[in-house]
Amino acid sequence: MRSQTATRIASLVATWFGCGYAPRAPGTAGSLAALAMAALLHEFAGFRWWHLVLLAAVLFPLAVWAATETSRALGQKDPSVVVVDEVVGQWIALAGAHSFHWKSYAAAFALFRLFDIWKPPPVRQLEALADGVGIMADDVMAGGYAALVLLLAGHFHLY
Repeated sequence: MRSQTATRIASLVATWFGCGYAPRAPGTAGSLAALAMAALLHEFAGFRWWHLVLLAAVLFPLAVWAATETSRALGQKDPSVVVVDEVVGQWIALAGAHSFHWKSYAAAFALFRLFDIWKPPPVRQLEALADGVGIMADDVMAGGYAALVLLLAGHFHLY
């Protein structure tokens, strides 16, 4: 039996403080919230690419727990309200940016959403992992693909 407090905290994290309740495209809302947070952290706290990797790594275990608890509470394998996976994936995607400005933010957002929706191998296969690990793993991989493309595009001065 889970406590109500733990369930509420899990829901708060899993929905990324309510972004998952967006009436349309909650995953996109979660990605935009992650993007906005990263831009603010870069602008006002001097965060660089490795800070985003660190944030994603620190959030990952909490996100797995929150996604597991929330999906179990809702009785769904991967409920659409769980968007913390998009947050972690978007931060990983942004970590591939050569520099931070509107073009890199837009490219990271578009590339992450593309890989998250398209789900090229092994992204789709990672969804089959159990509970919150499966919810999180596919977005981590999609973020990794997006970061790699962004890194290569930056190397060739494409943004």
